[in-house]
Amino acid sequence: QVQLVESGGGLVQAGGSLRLSCAPSGRTFTTYAMAWFRQAPGKEREFVAAISRSGLSGNYADSVKGRFTILSENAKNTRYLQMTSLKPEDTAVYYCAASNSLSSTVPLPTYDYWGQGTQVTVSS
Repeated sequence: QVQLVESGGGLVQAGGSLRLSCAPSGRTFTTYAMAWFRQAPGKEREFVAAISRSGLSGNYADSVKGRFTILSENAKNTRYLQMTSLKPEDTAVYYCAASNSLSSTVPLPTYDYWGQGTQVTVSS
């Protein structure tokens, strides 16, 4: 059982940037396809961004394309969701998810492991 350790949320003004991190404890991140989802109050959880296990395939929700990017840092065994040009509608709890799947088509239908979530609040 892998644990995903998340960090990096916070409060930022519209137009600002934040970087969320996600690291699988005790495992190398290249063992997993990873993704981020978010859930705003009163709304269903929605897909944000995903990267394949190989790191060669990625996908982003239309609402964040051109603003959010998944980055990787091998030395820290961590993947990041770099968020720029943030909007108030980006306010949500963001969850990191992971799967052992080798599929290059992301996001995957299901993810096996989930982080604890981190709050992102964007003020207008």
